[in-house]
Amino acid sequence: MTTTTLDLAPQAAELARVVAGIRDDQLHAETPCAGTPVAGLLDHVVGLTYAFRCAAEKRPLPGAPEAAADTLPADWRERVPRQLDELVTAWREPAAWEGTAEAGGVELPAPVMAAVALDEVLVHGWDLAVATGQAFRADPASVQACLELVGDRTNLPADEDGGLFGPAVPVPPDAPALDRLLGQTGRDPAWRPGRD
Repeated sequence: MTTTTLDLAPQAAELARVVAGIRDDQLHAETPCAGTPVAGLLDHVVGLTYAFRCAAEKRPLPGAPEAAADTLPADWRERVPRQLDELVTAWREPAAWEGTAEAGGVELPAPVMAAVALDEVLVHGWDLAVATGQAFRADPASVQACLELVGDRTNLPADEDGGLFGPAVPVPPDAPALDRLLGQTGRDPAWRPGRD
């Protein structure tokens, strides 16, 4: 990665906007994350926003964030935007970028962990938007930083993937940057609910 610090604010704001647009009757809708409904993905967002904030604050949590629909907190509409704001604030502290940071039992150089956090916020923002029929606005600088993090996984053997994403989905090299990022993170940019 060439970026020393990243601004998580644009994609955090976009994810908060998408979350605000989710209706209760959409909580059981399918998402691009196979087997994970909207409520499960929201539960994952609750966990990851807190875990990556703690990573920035150098106080790692045990385990990895869950993604279970039946454990989605009742106050998710208030909690997700608040935790997104806290995540952004934590990564604005200079100390967050020093040394290493740990989340989900993985320790990485702090700038790389920030990029992982950004990727999670950006890609799951798209997941939730497309699952609930909303538009999604990707910040170009954020997409570029995430592409640098993810790299080209097109021909990466499954045992070298590390389990972070599903198998890469082929996307034309001249496709928009967001589509290329989605493909590299195991998503079909053309995915819509009800389509195989």
